[in-house]
Order: sequence, then structure tokens, then C-alpha cells
Amino acid sequence: MVTKPKADSAPVVTVVEEPYPPVGYAWYVVGVLTVAYIFSFMDRYILALLVQPIRQDLGISDTGMSLLMGFSFAVFYSVFGIPLGRLADSRNRRNLIAAGCALWSLMTAACGLARSYSQLLLLRIGVGVGEATLSPSAYSLITDYFPKERLATAMSLYSTAIHIGTGLSYIAGGAVVAFASSQGEVLLPLVGAVRPWQTVFFIVGLPGLLVALLMFTVKEPKRRGVRYVKDESRTAKVEQAPLSEVFRYFAQNKGTIICHNLGFTLSTLTSYTTWGPTLFIRNYGWTAAQAGVVYGLLTSIVGVLGILIGGRIADFLAERGYRDANMRFGLMVTIAWFPTGMLFPLMPNANLAIALLVPTYFLVSAPWGAAAAAIQQVMPNSMRGQATAIYLLGINLIGGGLGPTAVALVTDYVFRSDYAIKYSLVVVGSISHLMAGALLWKGLSYFRESLDRVQTWTPARP
Repeated sequence: MVTKPKADSAPVVTVVEEPYPPVGYAWYVVGVLTVAYIFSFMDRYILALLVQPIRQDLGISDTGMSLLMGFSFAVFYSVFGIPLGRLADSRNRRNLIAAGCALWSLMTAACGLARSYSQLLLLRIGVGVGEATLSPSAYSLITDYFPKERLATAMSLYSTAIHIGTGLSYIAGGAVVAFASSQGEVLLPLVGAVRPWQTVFFIVGLPGLLVALLMFTVKEPKRRGVRYVKDESRTAKVEQAPLSEVFRYFAQNKGTIICHNLGFTLSTLTSYTTWGPTLFIRNYGWTAAQAGVVYGLLTSIVGVLGILIGGRIADFLAERGYRDANMRFGLMVTIAWFPTGMLFPLMPNANLAIALLVPTYFLVSAPWGAAAAAIQQVMPNSMRGQATAIYLLGINLIGGGLGPTAVALVTDYVFRSDYAIKYSLVVVGSISHLMAGALLWKGLSYFRESLDRVQTWTPARP
């Protein structure tokens, strides 16, 4: 370690790049982060199986439910995500994740205490704030644990939590809903009588506190490509990039950021609509428990395979010399979605719908790892958390927020029938994938320019 003086400030510490951590431990870290991500998605999507009982008890429409499933979570996840992403670029990322995991788990459990729509709305906001700590820190951690030739695969494993968590929320949630409904109201100490849907939140939320403790088995790795400074106590700390420098670098790469963020967001928007189980309940006569188990298995198995195979294909393209492999792969699967994605909601029976839903889910899930790896590739280490937060802002506002609400609005105000949800899914999915394809195609050249720019970027001296 070599120390260089810095005028009128603390001395700068230049750290020699260390070898990457042992590969076995690196994969363990990805595993722990994936578990945390799984729990976050379970807490996020359990509402999809509770639409009917919550509507009945609280007297709200599909649009009102979509605000609980979408914007109440997404807006605050996004608003808090950017400052938390900036913290992730200079502070202990492991501790940030542990604190956030504890918060969102407690907020989920507290939803079981809600007695009104407004109370439930506020608690779902709390879930969003807690979950905003996770992915900016996790993406940054993974990038410091793996070399670039393994990054898309590592990101894909982490991203499998999206479908494992969603699937488990349907499978376990369906079983819990069936059990809780058979018990009727439950009398809890200090709480009193709670409805079956309220009991579900306790069962799903509280185990997340154990995951928060598990995070303390993860070591904070040395950051790569950053400068350290010594504070008054002579402790070396990461030198945080000034906001002016962050804005300048983002402005230089605005074409890449816009095309990447919006393109990948729109290409995966249909996976965020959360109306899949409702489609099978309304149009094919399934029970909530049946929809939860079948749809959950489909989501978790096919979605996980899509993410893992997709990440490996993106790394394979990179190994074959495609510098823009991650963006290119996103464009490929976006185009491939159309035949099955447009047809599965229109099938006359559930078996045919599932047969087309299998390749549709595979294609929708495939680009997640590539998308995460792509944004890390074009960002300096000191800006990765902030860039990730901005990317997730789009994913959650447009995907998590607009996705469920767009389908609900088309159902409520265009087709004006609960059973027309199948047409709403086709309309929203087709428009989003057309726009995604155009953006990702345009972004290929911007992305290659950003890859060149990050290689020559040097932090400005104050």
C-alpha cells in the first residue's frame, strides 16, 4: 500500500489490486445474497394471491390493489434507492443489506396488523424502503468478487431470486392462503382477531429476520479501481466521487443509460404485472391455491432456467468476441418473445395457456443477468451503486409500478370487464416489447462507446 499526499486534505491511499477472493467463497456470497433477494420477492409478491380477500375486506378496485402491488412499493423503493445507492458506493455494503432486510421483513409482518387500506398502503411503502438497500449493494459486491468473464453468470444466479421468490410466494403463499382460510379468523396475543389474509403476512415476513442475521457471514471485499483516503483516525476509507463528477460521467453516457435502462425495463415489464394467477382464476376457473402452486412452479422452474441459461449465453457471446454481448442478447430475446407472449393469454383452456407460457417465461427471464452485468461494465466502481439505483428506479417505477397498473387500467377502463384481463395482458405486453426492441437496437452502438470510455476514465482531482 502506497500513500501519496493530497494538498489541503487527507492523504490519498493507493491500493494495489488484490487477487479476486477464492471462487468457492465468492459463490457462497452470491448464494447468501440470492437468499435475501428471494425473501424480498416473496414479501413483495405475496399480495398477488390475496387480491380477492383484501378487495372484499377493504372495498377497493383492481386499480386500488395495483397501487398496493405496484406504485406504493415502487415509488418509495426508487426514491430511497438513489441515496442508498450512493451509500453503497462508499460504505459497508453488507451492513446496509442486513439493516434493510430486517426493515422490510418487519414491515411485511406488520401488514398483518393493518385494519384499513391507508394503513396497508403505508406499510407497503415501508417494505419498499427496506428493499431499496439490497440490489445496489449486491450488484456492487458481486462485481468486486468476480472477474468480468464470469460476471453475467454470477449476476444471473443472483437474479434467479426474482423467479424463485415470486414462485415461492405463489406456491407457499397458495398453501398458506388455503390453510389460513380453512382456519377462519385467528386470535393472536396482544393483537386480537385477524383475518386469514392478515395471518399470511406474519408467516411470510418474520423469517426474513433470520436472513438479516445470515448477512453477517458475508465479508466486505476490497473495492476495485477506487481510491482510498485516510480520515482523522488514520483509517483508510473509500473516496466518494463528488456528485458533480457523477453527473458529468452519466451525461457523457446518457445514450447508453437511457437505452439500456428503458430497453431492459420494458422487455421485462410483463414479468412484473403480477396478474398471471388472476388470469387463471378468472378465465379458467382455478382456485387461488391451485393457481399459486401451478403458476409458482412454472415461474420458479422456467424463470430460473431462463436466467441461468441466459447469463451463460451472454457470457458465451462475450467469449466469442462480441463486446456488446449483454446488450445484444437482450435484443435477441426481446424479439423472440412475440409469438408465444402474444398468444398465451388467449388460449381456450389452461393447458394450452401453460404450454405457451413456458417459452414466454423463459424469454422474459433470460436477460436479467445480462442487464445487470451490462450496467456494471460501463461504470467506474465509485458509481456502480448509483447507476444500479437509477436502473432499478426504472425497473420498479415502470415495471413494478406501471406494469400492474397498466394492465388494471386497460381492464377497468378500456375493456370494462374483469374477464378481459387476457386482452389487457396482450396489449400491454406487445407495446412494451416493441418499444424495448427499438431501444436495445439503438443502444448497441452507445454501449460500445461507453465500454471504450470507462477504460480511459480517471477520477477528477479536487
